[in-house]
Amino acid sequence: MYIIIALVALVFVVLVGVVIAKLQNVVKGINKTDSNEVRTPGNKVNGAMFIVILVFGAISITWSYLHAREFFLPEASSIHGRRTDDLFWFSMGILTIPFILVNFLIFFFAWKYQHKKNHRATFYPENHRLELIWTIVPAVVMALLVFTGWKAWSDITSDAPRDAEVIEITGKQFNWIARYSGVSDNKLGNYNFKLIDAQNEVGIDLSDENSFDDFTNPSEMHIPVNRPVLLKIRARDVLHSVFIPHMRVKMDAVPGMPTKFWFVADKTTADMRAETGNPKFDYEIACTEVCGQGHFSMKMRLVVEDEASYKKWCAEQSTFLQTYPEYLAKVPENLKAKAMKYVPAEAAAPADSTSGGGVGTSTSLR
Repeated sequence: MYIIIALVALVFVVLVGVVIAKLQNVVKGINKTDSNEVRTPGNKVNGAMFIVILVFGAISITWSYLHAREFFLPEASSIHGRRTDDLFWFSMGILTIPFILVNFLIFFFAWKYQHKKNHRATFYPENHRLELIWTIVPAVVMALLVFTGWKAWSDITSDAPRDAEVIEITGKQFNWIARYSGVSDNKLGNYNFKLIDAQNEVGIDLSDENSFDDFTNPSEMHIPVNRPVLLKIRARDVLHSVFIPHMRVKMDAVPGMPTKFWFVADKTTADMRAETGNPKFDYEIACTEVCGQGHFSMKMRLVVEDEASYKKWCAEQSTFLQTYPEYLAKVPENLKAKAMKYVPAEAAAPADSTSGGGVGTSTSLR
């Protein structure tokens, strides 16, 4: 360790000596040079290069933008998404104007006011009016951008309307699981992470009667068009992030900290297929938080359809109790009668025959 420190100190001393020697050469050169005469070899070439770089840079930036346009996302398929896009392009427009102006002046002035013999610069050591202008104008513009962004974000993250379709989406390594509130009501049942097992992947709490008509789907999510949809977002293991690019929806899924996001999709999957000219187009829910080796495969198909088609699809799905009737044993005795109608008849019969007081009552975990 001491040897390393000594070597570093030696290198530092050598570098200091080199710098001092170079400074002495510079000072000698200054003393020998007439104060009114500065040698500027290559001055005109350097000045011309500023104009070349300015023109080349402007052409390159314009070409890059035009070339990348084909890779831009199409118009947002949600109401808040278009508002977000408008705000983005408004901000870009406001910021692009001073960007172009300032960079043009920097390069142009470097060429225009390159060193010339007997040329004297004009100084403005104090100009209160100019200082007020370049302080107040940017402050007003920034305040405008901040206020419009804050207003949009406040509206987007406000409470969902009461008639919003409630859907829970849970992230786990490495897929999404959607849970629906069924067709009997629009209320999701409670969940408890202690109840998670191989079948009950999201911990549905069957001590809550609102859970009886809940059903899950790990392969795709369906939502109705032109209706508010409230996503209740959870994570089972590590940090994930729900991202629906065409809807401009993005919200982290954090273990132990439920989040939410509501939106209104106003373009069905069929509409987007017609708009894009791609008959195989599908909306997609992706994960934008690196969550492990299988992160790349963590995606879910999203289907946006009309109200009638959505209700028909929901009615065709099997509730959790229909899929796994053995979980009827987890239902408290006083709620079993309500749960029976969500269990296949052939599965309910054996349960009835053994329940003289008898299918085990579970403790309600909430």
